[in-house]
Amino acid sequence: MSPAPENVPLLPAAKPCTRTASVSGAVFNVSTSIIGAGIMSIPFALKVLGIIPALVLIVFVAFLTDISVELLLRFTHSGDSTTYAGVMKESFGPIGSIATQICIMITNLGCLIMYQIIIGDVFSGNKEGGKVHLGVLQEWFGNHWWNAREFSILFTLVFILLPLVLLRRVDSLRFSSFVSVLLAVVFVGISSVMAIMAIIEGKTKSTRLVPELDEETSFLDLFTAVPVLVTAFCFHFNVHPISSELHKPSNMIIAVRIALLLCAIVYFVIGIFGYLLFGDSLMSDILMNFDQSADTTGALLNDVVRLSYAVHLMLVFPLLNFPLRSNINELLFPKKAPLGTDQTRFLAITMALLIFSYLAAIAFPNIWYIFQFMGSTSAACLAFIFPGAIALRDVNGIATKKDKVVALGMVILAVVTSVIAISININNALKSK
Repeated sequence: MSPAPENVPLLPAAKPCTRTASVSGAVFNVSTSIIGAGIMSIPFALKVLGIIPALVLIVFVAFLTDISVELLLRFTHSGDSTTYAGVMKESFGPIGSIATQICIMITNLGCLIMYQIIIGDVFSGNKEGGKVHLGVLQEWFGNHWWNAREFSILFTLVFILLPLVLLRRVDSLRFSSFVSVLLAVVFVGISSVMAIMAIIEGKTKSTRLVPELDEETSFLDLFTAVPVLVTAFCFHFNVHPISSELHKPSNMIIAVRIALLLCAIVYFVIGIFGYLLFGDSLMSDILMNFDQSADTTGALLNDVVRLSYAVHLMLVFPLLNFPLRSNINELLFPKKAPLGTDQTRFLAITMALLIFSYLAAIAFPNIWYIFQFMGSTSAACLAFIFPGAIALRDVNGIATKKDKVVALGMVILAVVTSVIAISININNALKSK
């Protein structure tokens, strides 16, 4: 599982790729990788934690993310590898490389499945808690065989997602990423307008500035919101693919900081206004709260919100597919030629991922427990534990004392919060049976 040469991108073409990607393109690609599906769970995090603790936690996680990416890039540039798995291999040998690849595959494949489930929910609805939530197509045309979730997801997969995942370079997605970020802004903007209108009309729901602890909710239960925010800021699997195409790889940290600031603002706005709009009736997937309205204008806004978010996820989908496909190829075919030079292997892995994610999205209509599990395990490892471990290992002798103190604190914090969150989720799952 040797790392790719310096001048070879994630999925190289037949001839060497030049570094032509711009900082603005990297900002949009990073922002798209960050926002993903995390945006819909931020309001629920405010409901669990209260407004003030949740906003503080958003800032703190964004700050730690910036530190972890800076460490990851610095140790990448000091070594010979240009991939995340390669950097881990330099520090911890084959075990480190395999662990990274497995975490990337778990995180990205889980997100790809979740994206298709959400797209199916938007178009074809679902059932939660015994209540039927109609999809956009059912609202417009009624219930028919052709707008069932199996067909709506399949149509999206074949005619939208497949052409995007067949692109060979990450920078080819810079325009779709721009549109994706724009759609996320539309989603946030309309939600904000609806919340402001509700404030003016005195129809906002009751909210909490701090969490309420009682006999049913303990302090440790608050840790279940942490994995949501960790997953919401986890994009480390795309750091190397995006930076490898920049004219100056050192500009990647600038792009990351701009993207983190942009995404933190988006999370702030949707979190506060989403919570004000729905209060304690807020569901873990905020889109579920946009399925009904008493008037035509409200129904139209609800549909625009849901559709803009669904298209946003469609455009995020290929960005997560790139590192997933690359790591599967590196894990299963370490001695083969680069993936971009083998059309048959490229298409085989691509189609296998699409088919598997589609079947999983159909078989498992609700994977929110898996979403929390990813945030406590694979996403936590990729975002904080592995970058901190690389700095502590310091095989190239470039880490300062401050670097090691920060890295150690980051690793301990990530491990402790993940263990608590996993324990609480398991305990709550057993109690609900």
